[in-house]
Amino acid sequence: MAITMAQGLMLAIFAAIAGLDSWLEVLYIFRPIISCTIAGLILGDLQLGIIAGGLTELAFAGLTPAGGTQPPNPAVCGIMTVVIAHTTSVSPATAIGLSLPFAMLMQYILLMFYSIFSVFMPMMDKAAQEADTRKFSRIPYLIMAIVTISFFVVIFLSAYAAQTPMAALVKAMPVWLIHGFELAGGALPAVGFAMLLKVLLRVEYTPYLLLGFVVASFINFSNVLPAAVIGIVFAMIEFFRDKKNKKLQDQIDEMKENGVSGGEEDGI
Repeated sequence: MAITMAQGLMLAIFAAIAGLDSWLEVLYIFRPIISCTIAGLILGDLQLGIIAGGLTELAFAGLTPAGGTQPPNPAVCGIMTVVIAHTTSVSPATAIGLSLPFAMLMQYILLMFYSIFSVFMPMMDKAAQEADTRKFSRIPYLIMAIVTISFFVVIFLSAYAAQTPMAALVKAMPVWLIHGFELAGGALPAVGFAMLLKVLLRVEYTPYLLLGFVVASFINFSNVLPAAVIGIVFAMIEFFRDKKNKKLQDQIDEMKENGVSGGEEDGI
């Protein structure tokens, strides 16, 4: 389905807001689970947006900017996943693989900005020395405006202006190549979740991981809500157990500080 001018502008405006949020990391609406859903809502296919958001969010679960490193932009990848799936009628898993070049384009643009924006540092140093608070506060707003406009332009050109050649390119691809993108897109959520587990998984939580795998893989249900409820139950058990253990440890530490001990006799 074709994207209208109004839809292209709305996608670009949302991309500008989400892009600024990804730069500042304030509201986290740039995460794919949000950006895909809103993109699907704009294009009139909310179900597609939610499905694409779930898949893309898992793919980016372990990819987070840290310091000067910059992964493929999740906001652009999320929006373009929905756009490609909507305009070319491919599956969301295939669209993830096809949207990565757009996300990498934004990634390199932001990396370029990291270098270019260094020219503003002497200006800010001079403004600080002169106690020029007005000039000092204007420079960050200028930087944010440049980032916001860049997201707007990239998404508008990619989603609206280039939709015809993009659809023609996808249709010209052989079946085996489309299938390859589909397999790669289907594997990306598993890779993203594995990267997240590499950082967060602790040995004592391994039984919960195995139990979750069994529940999700071998119990037949129409949605993941039962697995989520089971996860909440175990999280609550761990929370209250840790709370009780912490309270007990605080009591023991308090007794040690007060010099209370059992001595050599047990009192019997």
